[in-house]
Amino acid sequence: MTEPADLVSEIEALEEKLQQAKSSITRRFIGQERVVDLTLTALLCGGHALLIGLPGLGKTRLVETLSTVMGLHGNRIQFTPDLMPADILGSEVLDTAEDGSRNFRFIPGPIFCELLMADEINRASPRTQSALLQAMQERTVTVAGEDRALGVPFHVLATQNPIEQEGTYPLPEAQLDRFLVQVDVNYPDRQTERDILLATTGVAEEEAHQIFTKEELLAAQVLLRRMPVGESVVELILDLVRAFRPEEPGVSERVSETVAWGPGPRAAQALMMTVRARAMLQGRLAPNAEDVLDMARPVLSHRMALNFAARARGDSLADLIETTAAGLVRAEAAA
Repeated sequence: MTEPADLVSEIEALEEKLQQAKSSITRRFIGQERVVDLTLTALLCGGHALLIGLPGLGKTRLVETLSTVMGLHGNRIQFTPDLMPADILGSEVLDTAEDGSRNFRFIPGPIFCELLMADEINRASPRTQSALLQAMQERTVTVAGEDRALGVPFHVLATQNPIEQEGTYPLPEAQLDRFLVQVDVNYPDRQTERDILLATTGVAEEEAHQIFTKEELLAAQVLLRRMPVGESVVELILDLVRAFRPEEPGVSERVSETVAWGPGPRAAQALMMTVRARAMLQGRLAPNAEDVLDMARPVLSHRMALNFAARARGDSLADLIETTAAGLVRAEAAA
């Protein structure tokens, strides 16, 4: 059994290494610390992230930088309407040997990597989307009736354009639920855009440097699960997730009138992991209520939906999540 002092020293050492990784990433992905924190959170938790933002905001650059800094073998897939499952998973070809014998040989697709960038994931057809479900949840794919294990670790960082919806297919709820967090990538402010302009239009650009190895990332994922979580934080997570289920007894009138369907148990699991990662990234040894409040929107926003009447009124799902979460935190502090 690990001594508490050993656990503390391991968490502190990891926090120092994470700060080095963040510093290396933000030299190339300038001024978006929130986005960097959330994507690092997904990797620390062993999960996947859905990055939503307009083209040209640096999402591809971020994933490429993460691949280098975290020491992961990365691949990129540009999703299009004519993309087929075999283009992602791979396929079997018939080889003919010199003696005339024939055998099938499997050619692995780009999904066989450790960090997969799924660019504009909602442009692929539902048939192709279904090819990702098994991979994202079970870390295996089935081709020609044979299960094939993916790389360890395996993470999907998918991008989605929130504006241009022609020729796109909405992601099914089952697939959205496989993403640990949703990361909103917004326009930079004026000073940040000026820094980007100067940093990327000169003769040389900042280069990313490897900080982690694959083995160190896997060890960090195990260490994260050993981080203690207080009983009050566990109860707050349960209260928060159950507060958005319209059929749950005692939910607020606003939720029952605006939410079509709420988050399931996987949302509570995601919160339990991400609050630990946020605490670790900030150099703390255990998560608190503020961590739950901060992670509520990225964990819950893609796991629930407004009903028709709420959409017609122009209600905001983000505002509903943030105000409900803040109310729960205030109630806990007053208790």
